[in-house]
Amino acid sequence: MPIIKSAKKAARQAEKRTKNNQQIKKTIKTAFKTFKANPTMTNLAKAQSEYDKAVKKGLLKKNTASRRKAALVKIAKANGLKFEKGVKKTESEVKKAAKTVEKKAKTTAKKAEKVAKEVETDIKKVAKKVETEAKKTAVKTAKKVEKAAKTIEKELEA
Repeated sequence: MPIIKSAKKAARQAEKRTKNNQQIKKTIKTAFKTFKANPTMTNLAKAQSEYDKAVKKGLLKKNTASRRKAALVKIAKANGLKFEKGVKKTESEVKKAAKTVEKKAKTTAKKAEKVAKEVETDIKKVAKKVETEAKKTAVKTAKKVEKAAKTIEKELEA
């Protein structure tokens, strides 16, 4: 048994990870067995999905999963399953995809609205600055004109 605190924590983490990995491997095996017992397109898709999840989580290497998925397809072809161009998704998968797209659309709309408000406030600030600058320059030019008019009047009187 480890004595150091960090070693104890590492041992606990390794134990958790081992359990998780064993669970994932178990689901892969059951998916493979169900496909082998009843080779259908949905079972094939589920088994391939389990392999992809294992790769994503780092449990299997990409090529290993690819090789095993190819073996699944080989079994499917041997049992007379026909493959269509394009993958047919189940209704639940389509609903999940639709929900995620809807969520992304909502968040994008919120972000766009927020940016639009920010741009609007920035435009108002710039407009105020331009207006004040215009007033300042108008006042300066008016003073210059008055000064020029006074000097012309003095020259005319003289």
